[in-house]
Amino acid sequence: MAEAKPKITKTELRDFLSRLWYPREYLLAGTFLATLAIGGMWGAWRNLCAGDACPSIAQIKTWEPEQTSKLLSHDGQLIEEIGFERRTPVSIQALPAYVPQAVVAIEDHRFYEHRGFDPRGIARAVFGVLTRPITNRNLGGGSTITQQLARNMFDQIGFERRFGRGVINRKLKEVQVALDLERAYSKDQILEAYLNEIWMGRGYGFQHAARSFLGKNVTDVNVAEAALLAAILNVPARYDPFRHPDNAKRRRDLVLTRMAQEGYLTREEAERWKQEPLPAEEPEGNVLSIAPYFAEWVRQTLESRFGSEIYRSGFRVYTTLDVDMQRAAREAMDAGWAAIEADASFEHPRYAEFDTVQSFPGQTPYLQGAFISLDPVTGHVKALIGGRDFNQSKFDRARLARRQAGSSFKPFVYTAAIASRIPASHIVVDGPVVYPQVSGEDWRPSNFEPDFKGPMTIRQGLVTSTNMIAIKLGWEEVGIETVAQTARRMGINTEIERFPSTTIGAVEVIPLEMAEAYSAFATLGTKVRPEPILRVEDAAGNVLWEPQPERTQVLDSLVARIMVSMLEEVVQRGTGATGVRVTAGLPYQVPAAGKTGTTNDGTDVWFTGVTPNLLATVWFGMDTPVPIFKLGPGKRQATGGGLASPVWGRFMKQVYYGSEAAADEGAPGEARPAVMPIPERWPVLAGLKAVRVDRRTGKLASRWCAEEDQYVEYFLPGTEPTEFCDQSGGRRFRIPREP
Repeated sequence: MAEAKPKITKTELRDFLSRLWYPREYLLAGTFLATLAIGGMWGAWRNLCAGDACPSIAQIKTWEPEQTSKLLSHDGQLIEEIGFERRTPVSIQALPAYVPQAVVAIEDHRFYEHRGFDPRGIARAVFGVLTRPITNRNLGGGSTITQQLARNMFDQIGFERRFGRGVINRKLKEVQVALDLERAYSKDQILEAYLNEIWMGRGYGFQHAARSFLGKNVTDVNVAEAALLAAILNVPARYDPFRHPDNAKRRRDLVLTRMAQEGYLTREEAERWKQEPLPAEEPEGNVLSIAPYFAEWVRQTLESRFGSEIYRSGFRVYTTLDVDMQRAAREAMDAGWAAIEADASFEHPRYAEFDTVQSFPGQTPYLQGAFISLDPVTGHVKALIGGRDFNQSKFDRARLARRQAGSSFKPFVYTAAIASRIPASHIVVDGPVVYPQVSGEDWRPSNFEPDFKGPMTIRQGLVTSTNMIAIKLGWEEVGIETVAQTARRMGINTEIERFPSTTIGAVEVIPLEMAEAYSAFATLGTKVRPEPILRVEDAAGNVLWEPQPERTQVLDSLVARIMVSMLEEVVQRGTGATGVRVTAGLPYQVPAAGKTGTTNDGTDVWFTGVTPNLLATVWFGMDTPVPIFKLGPGKRQATGGGLASPVWGRFMKQVYYGSEAAADEGAPGEARPAVMPIPERWPVLAGLKAVRVDRRTGKLASRWCAEEDQYVEYFLPGTEPTEFCDQSGGRRFRIPREP
């Protein structure tokens, strides 16, 4: 017989229910707090975009963008557009169906299913990040097309500048704007806005990209070209077909594969379109972004004068840029960079090791350089390169970098000497010196070559870039204050310390200021301020601003002419001769004068040279000042004569002679005509005294001195020698070369 279950009494039931009350209190309290938290989060969510914290979703219906300002070369070629938006809107109905299909397939294949936010996409992206170290696969990002459009709208109002850099805060706001967009517009309207506003590396929107990359309207592209445009939009710097064709092709083929997976193409069609070649060269006449550092300089100049109007009022800005010279400058610099990196003594990271998608706001780890060319009479900047890659580093080394000048500063020492009536035939002894420093230590400078050559003229000192001659001349005879004032008057505005080492270029200078200072040599005494703008017109063609050349007489013309004679010899038989005349092959018919520059241990190398109608400055170095070539036995030291002067020579050869035509039919390379005619040589000015002197003694030449040591020197009136040389002038001088 089964045992009966005991009955629960009323007292026991009451006790049990009473025990349940306390947990219920906690449950109710937790529910209350959770309700408050949810309410708070909901309120915060609803207030994320309160006020002007988010862009108005109405802006995607504003199809007429504000007019960009067009930057034109001196002869009217479009080189850049500046504005809040640079785009050419196209209706989605006008596009071939495969254009939006390519974008949807690769960027957001569930675009027509979600409502602006795709949890599955987010989950896939998170899973991809977590598993990538194991699978080495990228499963894609989690942002929908609508979110990307929202992000683009935030970028246009300067989100990071106005609202901080909080990633979570920004993402939440993007999601809210995306949801609002989905509620207000149809899918096709959102996709149309996206195709017209997405950044494509060379402007906004698919129409602008089609013109820039393919040379045609987006309405005329084929399937492979549509897939290429969809590939580029992901990371324009990485998938630019002209800079990274392998990356671009892989991404384009992936787009075609995805189009087949989504049913927009058959597999056979996708494979057939994958056989289409990428565009081999940029469309003819496309010079956009040929001079990004120059364009940024112009933009900053315009903004300082006209404010934000330049971004919306459709100005036409005629600049001083010469597209052919800019191309010649880029080709010469590219050759220079390649030659340096190919040298066995170069042991730094190379540019090719860094993908352009990487961002270096300021300093880069690879070799850099700068180039400026200008008309020395008008100051019009014809070409400017401020660095190797504007996408990676927007810091303009041509206008902003302060680098040690090295021997390229020496012409200011010699100019001060000539202006002080010390003749070019003046003798200074190349020998060791010791100068006490403020620190209490002694400074014992040396020449590039370890030995000393004894007495030599200061002309020979400049031609051979002998340190001891410049130091003794500038510090002991002319005076460092006179040297500093001469450099300042000619255009060097950086700090010039009054130390002996300043005479050989221990001072930091800016490349653009070096170009300005050397303009006084080219024009025989008048310096000119570099200017990038010819004139600014409004949308109706009215001239708003037309800068005039700012010229200043800074040297006596006779002093300048003697200096040009000395600097010509640097290029004829001195430290710049091999690079300019031999390596670059600039014919002797082109009159040229200039100076090499090399700092301690070859950290900075320079060449600034002039012709009667053109000037150019070349600089190479690492952003963090370190020797360009590794130092040590058997290693080559970087010099301005070996690295910078050939670039100057190649540029000038292209300008005056054009590129050489291919010898054989079908050979690579495109011949281009010369940009400007070869100028006449500098005239010998009336008032200069031309006197034959002895190179060893600086005295008047005579039959008692070796004939091969005689040459014609120019003198300011009253500074010519009065004594004749004799056979006691000492050993014969042989001019060394800078390696």
